[in-house]
Amino acid sequence: MRPGGISALRWAYLALAAWGLVQPLGFFLTWMAQNSFSLVALLGAWRANLAVAGMFWELMAASVALTLWALAETRVRGNWSALWAVAATWALGLGVGLPLYLFLRTRPV
Repeated sequence: MRPGGISALRWAYLALAAWGLVQPLGFFLTWMAQNSFSLVALLGAWRANLAVAGMFWELMAASVALTLWALAETRVRGNWSALWAVAATWALGLGVGLPLYLFLRTRPV
């Protein structure tokens, strides 16, 4: 165990959640600044070509799967704080939500 009772694995999950927030957010903010902060243009960019559209739908499917998993496990385990990961997934992205969920799920009981 590390200081504060957080294992190396949990620190890794937390670091991945931070990375999953910071790096993509940098790209999104740069793109948005170049495109007048237009959400309509962003939605159009997600359909720009088949590769981007495929990645978009892959991320949607994985986000739905994580949401269902978190909801089902929360119901069984009563780990209500893990639902923050669902909100993070849909507000900030799967790159934040999944490692955050793993961080919250692996806390000592």
